[in-house]
Amino acid sequence: MEALSSSSARPSCRLLAAAVLLLAASLLPLARADDPYRFYTWNVTFGDIYPLGVKQEGILINGQFPGPQIDAVTNDNIIVNVFNNLPVPFLLSWQGIQQRRSSWQDGVYGTNCPIPPGGNFTYNMQFKDQIGSYYYFPSLLFHKAAGGYGGIRVLSRPRIPVPFDPPASDFTILAGDWFKLNHTDLKGILDSGNDLPFPDGLLINGQGSNGNRFTVDQGKTYRFRVSNVGIATSVNIRIQGHSMLLVEVEGSHTMQTTFTSIDIHLGQSYSFLVTADQPPADYSIIVSTRFTTPVLTTTAILHYSNANGAATVPPPPTPTTEIDFSLNQARSIRWNLTASGPRPNPQGSYHYGLVNTTRTIRLANSRATINGKLRYAVNSISFIPADTPLKVADFYNISGVFTLGSMPDNPTGGGAYLQTSVMAANMREYVEIIFENTENFVQSWHIDGYAFWVVGMDGGPWTPASRQGYNLRDAIARYTLQVYPQSWTAIYMPLDNVGMWNVRSESWARQYLGQQFYLRVYSPANSWRDENPIPKNALLCGRASGRRTRPL
Repeated sequence: MEALSSSSARPSCRLLAAAVLLLAASLLPLARADDPYRFYTWNVTFGDIYPLGVKQEGILINGQFPGPQIDAVTNDNIIVNVFNNLPVPFLLSWQGIQQRRSSWQDGVYGTNCPIPPGGNFTYNMQFKDQIGSYYYFPSLLFHKAAGGYGGIRVLSRPRIPVPFDPPASDFTILAGDWFKLNHTDLKGILDSGNDLPFPDGLLINGQGSNGNRFTVDQGKTYRFRVSNVGIATSVNIRIQGHSMLLVEVEGSHTMQTTFTSIDIHLGQSYSFLVTADQPPADYSIIVSTRFTTPVLTTTAILHYSNANGAATVPPPPTPTTEIDFSLNQARSIRWNLTASGPRPNPQGSYHYGLVNTTRTIRLANSRATINGKLRYAVNSISFIPADTPLKVADFYNISGVFTLGSMPDNPTGGGAYLQTSVMAANMREYVEIIFENTENFVQSWHIDGYAFWVVGMDGGPWTPASRQGYNLRDAIARYTLQVYPQSWTAIYMPLDNVGMWNVRSESWARQYLGQQFYLRVYSPANSWRDENPIPKNALLCGRASGRRTRPL
């Protein structure tokens, strides 16, 4: 056979090279050997629970209340196949998980069609560039008052140093208020135009007083991750005879500060170390409501493995209803600028305080009566859900579902009204958001899809002069913030995650009755680099029923 001439060989080589490059490009999404997959199958059912000694209809996941914990490592791919065996639609949302480039997985009604009774949906999430303490919860109807929640902990990759020695064990505490009324009765109270009654008690991991025991060995140090999964009240946690070394708040390593008690507001998560350095005994882990009259309290047991009786030291005092302690504690929490975060570079390598903001947004909460019923509002708008999830309607260009820009950037001062409110925003804006609270109730706010820097909080009205007191060096980055009565809280947030994101009150009655809206972060590039395409398994409902997802 004659050898090919050099001139005839060139086109073939080019074609071969092109084919190899094309094949390599097609395999890129699959070539993620360093990003493991973790698979979960969850069956969601109603079941009888007795958390306060009264039979109730609770939401169980695989027969458990609380549900199974998700243990992961930074950048893990989490596949959760959820089978809805309830007689009503259902959704799960993932508190603090940013769903980078994929609000399709957020699990709130503004982004996802509900899982119908007897149906299933597979969440496909990557815990991209995140560490820390999170949780999941049911987001539809008033299901959050029925359980269905569970913990999420995301560990650092083995080669990335953590700014403290490995603890002997890692405990999760899901604490929060609870009602003896079934969730359907609570929903009915709100639907009738009334507010919720005062909670009946507090739970720790689904149990009442001393229903949980955490066993420790004398001389060793343990990590506790505590989330407030309640629907109505802030809580305070303290441990008899022991101090708590705060090390992480909602995905950020903190400067390590010792506290005797820590306030945890609705939706928030804190992580602290406890050293078993006391005489062997059983000590009380105490959780109480904050800023309430009366004060509700529940306990768990910190059990030394060599204990032979109850501790004799006095229990720590119950915090007062004054906000000064809580405000000063919140201000004292600082970002650890030298610790590695999800990546090996220091947390403080991004100088958030040196970036000029491009937009200021002021959000004022209010209580109102509309059509004779109790409602809550943001900038005078009380949110009402549309007949089609907003993200789905936006993707298919379905008109009449919402009006972009219907949520104003500033309080209007006018009377409250009902609307499906959506704020327009552009990718790569760097926004200052001020949450203003003129009520006598502690507010707690969450923004899906993001972490943000809490740069300031203080009493009285916010003015431009308030910026002079901002912390532009080591403010903590987190995903849930509190606003004290007659006060304001300011955050800085880079809009670097395209999607339709829920901004909501973590007081679930307020959220349910309108204290929420959606932030649409838009990129004109319409590129997969900025946002993943609609999942092939996306559920479609409302005006999007019968449409097709992307062909694969």
